[in-house]
Amino acid sequence: MEKITLSQKFAAFDSYWDPKIVGDLNGQHVKVAKLKGDFIWHHHENEDELFWVVKGQLKLEFRDHSVTLGPGEMMIVPRMVEHRPVADEEVHVVLFEPASTRNTGQFVNERTKDDLDRV
Repeated sequence: MEKITLSQKFAAFDSYWDPKIVGDLNGQHVKVAKLKGDFIWHHHENEDELFWVVKGQLKLEFRDHSVTLGPGEMMIVPRMVEHRPVADEEVHVVLFEPASTRNTGQFVNERTKDDLDRV
């Protein structure tokens, strides 16, 4: 058991779209990530995904609408809902999702991160 200081965790890396594990909770990973630019359209077949914005503005695009989240705001994207995160400027997010969740959902491509580092 140890205290987790998010600012220290975010300072430990510079890469975008490269989630890092900061903790484990009942089969869930607690992750931090820096986002910038557009991600891919994807969905998760079996997992809900929680996005909690710590810094910046994150737009979550859905096929029929979009939602913009600012610091202190979060959204849970239910399984099977196609979405695309977009960050015009650098965004820091905390993610809560099952340990089995692949960041690119049903796709495997150059942005897929299967073996996540811990910070």
